[in-house]
Amino acid sequence: MSYAEARKKYQTLGIDTDRAIEKAKEISISVHAWTLDDVAGFEKTDAALSGSGVMPVGNFPGKAKNIDQFRKDLDMVLKLVPGKKSVGLQTNEGDYKGKLKEKTDIDRSHFDSWIDWAKEREVGLDINPAIYSHPMASSGYTLASRDKNVREYWIEYVKKIREIADYTGKSLKKPSISNLWIIDGSKDITPSRYVHRTLLEDSLDKIYAKKYKIENVVDSVECKLFGIGSEFYNTGSLEFYLLYAKKQNIGITLDTGHFHPTEQVSDKISSIINFLPAVVLHLSRGIRWDSDHVVILSDELLAIMLEIKRADCFSKIYIGTDYFDSSINRVGALAAGARAVSKGLLFALLEPTGLLKEAEDSGDNFRRLALLEDIKVLPFGDVWEEYCSRWGTPGDFKWIDAAGKYFRDEASKR
Repeated sequence: MSYAEARKKYQTLGIDTDRAIEKAKEISISVHAWTLDDVAGFEKTDAALSGSGVMPVGNFPGKAKNIDQFRKDLDMVLKLVPGKKSVGLQTNEGDYKGKLKEKTDIDRSHFDSWIDWAKEREVGLDINPAIYSHPMASSGYTLASRDKNVREYWIEYVKKIREIADYTGKSLKKPSISNLWIIDGSKDITPSRYVHRTLLEDSLDKIYAKKYKIENVVDSVECKLFGIGSEFYNTGSLEFYLLYAKKQNIGITLDTGHFHPTEQVSDKISSIINFLPAVVLHLSRGIRWDSDHVVILSDELLAIMLEIKRADCFSKIYIGTDYFDSSINRVGALAAGARAVSKGLLFALLEPTGLLKEAEDSGDNFRRLALLEDIKVLPFGDVWEEYCSRWGTPGDFKWIDAAGKYFRDEASKR
């Protein structure tokens, strides 16, 4: 079926596919960059990756070994994904030129070249503090540590990151998400959970004492059920961070791999969105545990996008990706997941939500269910191909060849 025929098909349900494509173009997706360097960064420290949840699996050739290779890989990813985008950075991926002696020496000058890079490509930048793989994180606790020196070290660090995010947002005239995730937790039964959570609250109070305009920086705290090495509990649980975010009027980050496998993030959005200024989504795919598999066009991904569309809360939801699989082509993996998110977004925008709500409001639940089923086989693929064409992005199957060629010509030679 051609796009013209698909357009007519959707029109019978009151859906303007051209309008849906234009709206999809304007909704930014934050593409996390840290899969390209296996979360190692460019600080030139000797510390190996450590800390709960920081565990890329595999050793596929072509990993970015310096910031120039990293940016070249990112450029390729951006060419393969349609729509407006931001790039998510961990702070260990700053432009340090081998001169950073200590993490707390970080300042906004280390991101000036990133800002120039982002301006040239018309993308935003999100700045996420890297609080792991450091001697001050060796105990498994950082902001919730019993050691005051450890807490103060990381408090100072995160304060600086928020300043950098504010500077970045102002420079790019687009909010920079500053998402806080910490490794803190314990592998086995911990009678002192309350103590650590009290210490964490105190640390966060110091960090968020200074307020920034949400137009420049979106502060967010990321919850987690458990991680490798913290199976018993994570200090920053959903309940803790929900209440803390409400206390400080900041955002919360929901990572789709950070919950029990039977929990659905799609069901949480409508429960939270009216109470907080922002909900940040880190779209991942856990298999049996928080395994950070590449995002695919799953039922849950579609449900998340449909929930956002049905609630019409795009202005308060910040959509992003977060996964890493070092067992496959990293550029291809990052583009595959981001494309899946873009597809889910466009699919949601094409839903005849008005018809569904009419059936629901009239009590005709059979019609509601039947419509939901028939929508699944609408000619969505033809609209997606049109979207890719209008953005100048390779369509399905063609992008796979482009990613493969890039690996053969560029990444495989590293």
